Amino acid sequence: MNDGDQPKKRQEPSALTTMTGNALGSWNDFTRFLSDVRAEMRKVVAPSRKEVEVTTGVVIVAVAIFGVYFFIVDYIFRVGVNSLLTKLGGLQ
Repeated sequence: MNDGDQPKKRQEPSALTTMTGNALGSWNDFTRFLSDVRAEMRKVVAPSRKEVEVTTGVVIVAVAIFGVYFFIVDYIFRVGVNSLLTKLGGLQ
């Protein structure tokens, strides 16, 4: 048999690792995380003024359209519920 054919033995944690609660490994994980965050932040690009103006306009138009839509739906439901309550004798 070759050395590559045999299963690897699981290494038991050392006394120092057990005593410190693997703090060094956690620290290494944390510093790797911060390094990854820094690398990703380098990729971030701020939008231009023109992009901000266009997207702001889209948001304002969308909010206005949804406002009108919900106003109409609310009116229809209000009229429907009032007429239903009137017919059932709930409103006098």
